[in-house]
Amino acid sequence: MGYKKAEEILPGELIDRIQQYVDGESIYIPRKSAHRRAWGEGTQIRQELSRRNRQIYKDYLGGEGVLELAGKYYLSEKRKC
Repeated sequence: MGYKKAEEILPGELIDRIQQYVDGESIYIPRKSAHRRAWGEGTQIRQELSRRNRQIYKDYLGGEGVLELAGKYYLSEKRKC
């Protein structure tokens, strides 16, 4: 997500109005519902996590314990996959 300068895309009157609420602060303006994407849709993170989880399960079936797996994959022992 990149930042855009308000004065380059918004009318001055709207900037003045927004400044009544937040002056010099960063704010997040969410996408319209129709334009929202599902989590991970724009990256490969879903596939990477799925691949990692399959490997964790394979390691577990191979005899590695929860503490070993947590350390190996940088997860807490209570993490639910």
